[in-house]
Amino acid sequence: MQVRDVMTHEVVTVGPDTSAKYAAEVMTGRGYAALPVVDDDRRVVGIVAEVDVLRERIPQDPRLHLRREAPAAAPPPTLVRGVMTSPARTVPVTADIADVARLFLDQRLRSVPVVDGERLAGIVSRRDVLRTLVRSDDEIATDVRRLVESYTGGFDDWQVRVAQGAVTLSPRTGAPAGATGTDAASEERAVLTLARTVPGVVHAGLEVPAPDAVLTSLTDPEGAGAATAAADLDESP
Repeated sequence: MQVRDVMTHEVVTVGPDTSAKYAAEVMTGRGYAALPVVDDDRRVVGIVAEVDVLRERIPQDPRLHLRREAPAAAPPPTLVRGVMTSPARTVPVTADIADVARLFLDQRLRSVPVVDGERLAGIVSRRDVLRTLVRSDDEIATDVRRLVESYTGGFDDWQVRVAQGAVTLSPRTGAPAGATGTDAASEERAVLTLARTVPGVVHAGLEVPAPDAVLTSLTDPEGAGAATAAADLDESP
């Protein structure tokens, strides 16, 4: 799954010469943790976060401290260019969402601008990534089934089960192995790969019946052999 599938496309941005106070107003008013900073060609030149605007902007209340800090020698920067982080960390629209999730965890980021070439295309946040995990199992199963059937060209050749986002794929008894013209192992790898591209999938695995079980099912579909064996046991001394 790519970042383009989950990112927010309509992005509120600021420029380097935007007032830092205005950037703070936008973040507090709209609930954003950070804003991309772009130039006139929408190239990302930085990012301004809540912590950037907070830094050195709240002086101590002298009534509440016995040891008072000396007043700052100069006022804090008034423009975004003076407080933003530059260069900003960005990800391409084609990035794997798993890599972005790892980036959030490793670098403790809350959001990151998404670029298409050099220009801003969107922004992706931890909440956007988390939203993929709350899709229902039925929705996930429908998407996986659609992709698998589109690949194999066969209807219901593969059984799809989903529990808490974990997908289990198993070939239907009697379905032709390697129906796509490839060998069975290649088809198994392909359907697993397809399943892992679906939003909300946390794991994908195969459940392939043992060859003896498949043979018994094909030659004795009604279980007559098992019934005969049971009858023989009942009649034995």
